[in-house]
Amino acid sequence: MDGVLGLVVLGLWIFCLLDVISTDEYACRNLSKIWWLILVLFFPLIGSIAWLVAGRPEANPTASMPYKGNQGHPSFPEYDRPGRAVAANPEDDEAFLRGLRERAEEQRRTYREKQREITERQRRELEEGDSTAG
Repeated sequence: MDGVLGLVVLGLWIFCLLDVISTDEYACRNLSKIWWLILVLFFPLIGSIAWLVAGRPEANPTASMPYKGNQGHPSFPEYDRPGRAVAANPEDDEAFLRGLRERAEEQRRTYREKQREITERQRRELEEGDSTAG
């Protein structure tokens, strides 16, 4: 009987451990994911029961997610975090994108120049090798 109970606890522990690991950080309730992982890992029976009762995400996670306006789709925490850089007006956004394009073009020019130098050096080395061999 003790062996069966031990197997049940082991199965519950493995299930809860994998469930904590595979759950998204934002979906954990009451504690952060790392604390749930520590609790389940070091206190198999109590931690597993606590996870199932108080930490596991709700059955329908989109039902509890906040909605932005009447758009019909949920907002996501990574877009709502404080301090996230968002352009205040379209001109700032255009200036930023223009700067990105200019930097990318400069990097492409530099890369092409280096490739030309490498090709030219290899061509000279081949020519020098041919002249010394003949």
